[in-house]
Amino acid sequence: MLTFDDYGRPFIILREQTQKERVTGLEAQKQHILAGIEVAKIMRTSLGPKGMDKIMISSDGDVTITNDGATILDNMEVSDQIAKLMVELSKSQDDEIGDGTTGVVVLAGALLEHAGHLLEKGIPPLRIANGYEKAAQIAVDHLNTIKDTIQFSEDNIEPLIQVAMTCLGSKIVNKIKRQLAEICVKAVMAVADIPRRDVNLDLIKVTGKEGGRLEDTALIDGIVIDKEMSHPQMVKEIKDAKICILTCPFEPPKPKSTVDTVISTREDYEKLAKIEQEYFKSMVSKVKESGANFVICQWGFDDEANHLLHVNGLPSVRWVGGVEIELIAIATGGRIVPRFEDIKPEKLGKAALVTERSFGTTKDRVIVIQQTQHSRAVSIFVRGGNKMIIEEAKRSIHDALCVVRNLIKDNRIVYGGGATEIACSLAVSKAADKISTVEQYAVRAFADALDAIPMALAENSGLSSIESLSEAKALQETQKNPKIGIDCMQRGTFDMKEQNVLDPLISKQQQFLLATQVVKMILKIDDVIKQGSI
Repeated sequence: MLTFDDYGRPFIILREQTQKERVTGLEAQKQHILAGIEVAKIMRTSLGPKGMDKIMISSDGDVTITNDGATILDNMEVSDQIAKLMVELSKSQDDEIGDGTTGVVVLAGALLEHAGHLLEKGIPPLRIANGYEKAAQIAVDHLNTIKDTIQFSEDNIEPLIQVAMTCLGSKIVNKIKRQLAEICVKAVMAVADIPRRDVNLDLIKVTGKEGGRLEDTALIDGIVIDKEMSHPQMVKEIKDAKICILTCPFEPPKPKSTVDTVISTREDYEKLAKIEQEYFKSMVSKVKESGANFVICQWGFDDEANHLLHVNGLPSVRWVGGVEIELIAIATGGRIVPRFEDIKPEKLGKAALVTERSFGTTKDRVIVIQQTQHSRAVSIFVRGGNKMIIEEAKRSIHDALCVVRNLIKDNRIVYGGGATEIACSLAVSKAADKISTVEQYAVRAFADALDAIPMALAENSGLSSIESLSEAKALQETQKNPKIGIDCMQRGTFDMKEQNVLDPLISKQQQFLLATQVVKMILKIDDVIKQGSI
């Protein structure tokens, strides 16, 4: 902005304003709504048991095939700032609940679409946002009236398996969803503190190896390390293992400053070699004297140290990752030792059995640490034909583990297949009739937006979306049964309880509240100032 003083001299008030592109008012709000809807459209076809997968190709050529909402959005290159909010929405659902990442984005997209229609009618965006907030609270309150409670125990895990199967039903691994659901439930129950309703998922390690079939996936009672013994002649089985966990390398100390060592005679060389060997012998003897019979090292060691460990009957594993080191220390009750001088018998971890196992014809080997002292750490060992299938199976297992964890914390469930959304839509519509202010329109729009979930399920299953939704709504009204949903698998019944399609209550509550919060934030933005060129 250019102006002039009393003497006619020009001066600039806002220099960079001429370099900015500005969008304001209704036009800005429509732009934001359009960006959010576009992201939701991409996700819509991935919803439900018949949802489609997406193939994501990174800039360096890595390929990911998935229908997990959080993974798809995380791998998308999104430039629009409002679209990035939708990505963050999916990530929030994944971090908090672990499942429902696609549904929450589809719901937010539907809310934005209906908000666009209300803006065109002249309803102020803040009144729409307030109406949505009221409707979300009505829907969450209604969830508490249609919920069921599942009863489970260590001897009766079938209810948990059914919910885990619902989660896995929409994944690429749905062919063996019963087997994987059982593995996930047993893994969570192994590490769960049932009286405190607490689960530490860090004690469950999910790892995989290419080769074999998905059906070969197994639950291993212990920790699996994708390594092998450092020396081929070391023993492959250690009973009553006392484990020394090291984060210091088996090598002589290096000088702190840069120095040159000049060796001019044979005697000097032999003397240096002898000193180096003494270092190695001292290190190995300190480990041996502590009573350890198995060594895990975060760093590598050369052939000299490897040979001495083998000669002294100390089987060892090198180049073990930091996360695995921590997990082994927690599970075995050992202490991580940063210096050889600190090795003491009380710092050793304990396990009943350590074995090296081989898989398939390629002689792939892994180390398995079983029956650890302090906690029942477990591993899920995934097999598959290629890396992409293994990675997708890992993501599916992660979602199922999160669902089971949520049920142990809160054992209330609602019914899937769009049944919950239809029931809440009907409840919100009835509540809208009692609102006398302009928010009534927004509350009714929220009810219509909830119908987007069952409609997307029907479309993806090859059914007529409007007919399926109308039929399910009519049955819910006439039978007063909130368990009626979309028969995606064409089993001949609309009752989701009979089909065992179950979702954790907290997952649905979180979906409704998170989607509403993000849409409210988007509607309140009416001015965009973008830095650009002249």
